[in-house]
Order: sequence, then C-alpha cells, then structure tokens
Amino acid sequence: MDILNAIVAILNYVIVPATTYGAQLALGALGVTLIYGILRFSNFAQGDTMAFGTAITIMVTWGLQSLGIGFGPLPTALLALPFGIAITCALLLGTDRVVYRYYRTVRAAPVILVMVSVGVMFLMNGITRILIGVDEIKFADGARFLISAPEFKSWTGLTEPLAIRSTQAITVIVAGLLVWALFWFLAKTRTGKSMRAYADNEDLALLSGINPDRVVTVTWIIAGALATTAGVLYGLDKSFKAFSYFQLVLPIFAAAVVGGLGNPLGAIAGGFIVAYSEVAVTYAWKKVAGYLFPSWDTDSLLQLLSTDYKFAVSFTILIIVLLFKPTGLFKGKAY
Repeated sequence: MDILNAIVAILNYVIVPATTYGAQLALGALGVTLIYGILRFSNFAQGDTMAFGTAITIMVTWGLQSLGIGFGPLPTALLALPFGIAITCALLLGTDRVVYRYYRTVRAAPVILVMVSVGVMFLMNGITRILIGVDEIKFADGARFLISAPEFKSWTGLTEPLAIRSTQAITVIVAGLLVWALFWFLAKTRTGKSMRAYADNEDLALLSGINPDRVVTVTWIIAGALATTAGVLYGLDKSFKAFSYFQLVLPIFAAAVVGGLGNPLGAIAGGFIVAYSEVAVTYAWKKVAGYLFPSWDTDSLLQLLSTDYKFAVSFTILIIVLLFKPTGLFKGKAY
C-alpha cells in the first residue's frame, strides 16, 4: 500500500501538474518556433501576446456571464476564446503592418527584429495592464474537479489522495487537438506546404510563385491562436496576472531552444522537458520518501529548490543547451 501511496503522490504532485504545464509551454513554444522558422526572428513578445489574448478572453467571458450565458460544466472562457483569438490576431496583423513589415522590406538583420519585438513586448504589456489591471484574476467556472480527492480515497481506500481538476484535463485535450490540427494543416493543405517551403528556402519559394504576404499573414494568425489558447489554458489552470505572462517568456524560450528553434516537434518535447524539470526540482520529495522508506526519519523536505526559484531551472536548462548543444535536441530546422 505504501508503494501505491507513493505512486499516487507522484501522480498528484508531479505527473499531472507537469503534464498540464508542459502542454501550456508547448503551445507557447510552438508559436515562437513558427515565427522563428518562417519570419526568421525570435519573438520576445510571445508572453505578452498570451497575456493580451487572455485579457480579451476574460473580458468577453465576463460579458457572457453577465448575459447569463454559460457552458455547463465547462468554463465559459472556452466560449469566449474564439473572440480572444480574433482580436489578438487582428492586433498582431496590425503590428506586423505598422512595425515588422518595414524591417522585412529593408531586410534588417534578425537581431534588429529581436530588439523590435522587445519594444512590442513592453507596449503590449502596457496595453494589457490598462485594459484589465494588474490584480490577480480567477476566471475559471463550471465543474471544478474531474476526480476529487475525497472521491478517489473512497474508491481506492488509499491514504494518499489524487485530484484532477477539470482545467487540467481541458488543457491536455485542447492542446492535443490544437497540435494535431496544426500538423495536419502544415502537412496536408496548400497554404501549409507553402509555409514550409517558404521556411526552407525563401528565395526559391518566391521563384515558385508563393505569395509571401499570404504566408506572413497566416503565420501571424496561427501564432496568435496558439498564444491566446496557451494563455487562456494557463490562466484557467492557475490564474491570470499580466506580469506572470511576462515571466513565462523564459520557460517558453527555453522549451523552444531545448527542442531546437524552428522544429515544431522539438518545441513540444522541449515544453514537457522544461515543465517536468521545473516541477521535479521544486517538489518536496519527503512524503514520497516516507512511503518508500518508512523507517527513514529526516527533517529535510528533500527539495532541491524552492518554488520561488522555478524559473532558475528553465534558465539553467537554457544555458546548458546553448553551451553544449545549441541546435537543440531535435536540431533546429525550419519544418
């Protein structure tokens, strides 16, 4: 029974939250790697794009709730998500037309576009704070648990509880469907194949008659959809606070670099690698050790790092990968 309790504890405090967090990071990293692979620059505004899209979704959610519109056991935010995606995509397309297009026209160096994206990041952060404020917002409604701790203990008779929140299950399902749709789009549709060709060789793609403006437009639309969805799922699972999304830039880029910038499969793998590393390193393993070694008594929490330092894990992973394998585990390659 102690071994089963230890397994349940690992599931409850490591596997389930890390899988959920990894799915959120994977969607964010996919947006980063898509822009890097096709538009050829690292978009540091990704975190604040997520924040903006989530803020719009929250405000639409409040509007729907005020009208008495809900989504049954599911969060109302899922009904509001398409509106958040549409407005975020409109903002990104407007930003591209006003800001990024000029630098593409003059063929500015990638580092210039990176610095421009930093400026866009601060601008979007300010817009988000003006729109929705700086306070922490919890906007999840509907059924709270898929499996509650008391129910699990009653079913199994174990001492250790297992709880799976509805938002965690929704995150994994929605992320899985979105990833499948993205890969299908890139592999099967004419536009997706044009994007891959443009990413592989821009000059040859242009000679083949591919419309670069269409490729850029679709890229920003997909990036906006990925960022908004990732942000909303993160906010439902935890809570919304604009500055939290600003901090997410580090683990998202760590995930993209670990997998290999420009490689979508690598972005997904990198998201889960970073998530599992953060959760495992900051989890206090004393309870699990107590189940596995009942006679072992220790005052230590068996925690390598406090949760306050979880982003240090992402930073360390990023530095190690850049030092020893800068192309990433899957070798950065544009599609």
